[in-house]
Formats: sequence, C-alpha cells, structure tokens
Amino acid sequence: MSLGIGLCVLPARADERRFAYSYEPETLPQHAMEFEQWVTLRTQRSKEVGQDNYNLWEIRSSLEYGVTDNYSVELYVNSQSESFRDPATGGNYSKFSFEGISIENRLMIMNPADHAIGITLYLEPRFSGEEAEIEQKIILGQRHGNWKWAFNLTHSTEWLDNLHETEGELEGSFGISRDFGKHWSAGLELRDHNELPEYHRWEDTALFLGPVISYRQEKWWAVLAVMPQIYGVSFGASPNTDSRLELVGHEKVNVRLIFGISF
Repeated sequence: MSLGIGLCVLPARADERRFAYSYEPETLPQHAMEFEQWVTLRTQRSKEVGQDNYNLWEIRSSLEYGVTDNYSVELYVNSQSESFRDPATGGNYSKFSFEGISIENRLMIMNPADHAIGITLYLEPRFSGEEAEIEQKIILGQRHGNWKWAFNLTHSTEWLDNLHETEGELEGSFGISRDFGKHWSAGLELRDHNELPEYHRWEDTALFLGPVISYRQEKWWAVLAVMPQIYGVSFGASPNTDSRLELVGHEKVNVRLIFGISF
C-alpha cells in the first residue's frame, strides 16, 4: 500500500526518461506533445570484414502525442549515413539513405504508479518503399526511491531488397539508473542483439554494456549512452578474426543521444 501511495505522487512525464536503448513503461499524458531527435553512431568494424574505419549514423526525428493517459502514438522520419574504407581495393564507400516513416504505438497495461511493476506493449511498423519492418516490444519497469530500472524484450521482422528478403531480430535490454538531485541521473545499460536471416538460422549475437547519463528540465530532457561491445559471436562462416567480438553485423561501439522538447 505504501509503495503505491509513494509512486502515485510521481507523475508519468515526458521528461522522466533515463535510458537511451531501453524504453520505460510510462506514456505521455493525454493531449501532451513532444518532439524528439535521435542520433545514433555505430562505429568501428575491422579490415578483416572489409569495412575499415566504419561509421553508421542513424537519424530519427519524431513527434509524439498522448492519445489517452495510457496510449501514445509517435511518428518517426528515419534516415542514415554509412561510410567505410574497403582495405582490399583502397576505395571509400559512402551512402546516405532515407529509411522511411514509422509509427510507434505504446499502450500501458499496468501503470508503475499503481502496481509493483509497470507493463507497456509496443508496436512500430516502418515502410520506406523498398523495405518494411514491424517491431514489437514488451516493456517492464519500476521506480524505487532514487533508483529506476527498465527491461525490454524486442522482436522485429524486416523485409529487405524490395521486400524479397526476410530477417528476424531478437533483442533484450536492461537499464538501471539513479537520480542525483532534481536534474541528473546516471546508470548502466545492457543490450543483447541477435540476427536470424530468413528465420532459418541464428546468425549471430552481440552483447553491449555501457554508461548512460540523462539531464532534464521542466520542458526538455536529454540522454546519452555509450555502449561498447563486450562479447559477440557469429554462428556461421565469418571473416572476423576477433574471437571475442562479432563485427560483421555489429560494431565495436554504439553511441546514442536523444533529446526531447515538450509542448
């Protein structure tokens, strides 16, 4: 009873975000709006996989709206810029691509302010003309005093190459963070990502772990995570010579910055 009373005084606000890769169960209040800008850098593969000096910038701009206190919808515009050097030819590769429009839907089933654990369901379809994707998440989380945690279980299906190829992805992520005063939070995020081409085989897995820090004001917030790969393995033929990391489908370091502005 005391837990529920204590949590009820903490509103589910847009500026409560503590993590860059793990969603928290809270949704926007009804009729609230928020603009978000995402910048993700996936960097460093290796010359053994033919991608020396590898950098992939993923850019997402979005507008989120609280339809009800338990349901929010968010429209994303997605793009990316990829570059690397091919050590075999000495040539440089660079490509900017539009990755389509996606619509995120989040439905909070159990409010963490009223229950021991908050639960939210997530569905995000994406379409770019040449590619399509559907991503689903189960989002769990709770606050305990100055501490907050979140766990996400994610599955997605992508249709690539003009919708002729199919690839499945499975991901689990966990974040824990502590508030330091009114504005700052810091913690750790753990993320495991797996690829399943055509759902015929489990191709690889990569585990990332790193610090996350967030800052918030009344009308805006920002969060930054730096996630080095700490373990990875390819289950098929791979040119990668590093037995500790998976560098064909993943990178040595992922960095994500998100900031949001409330209206």
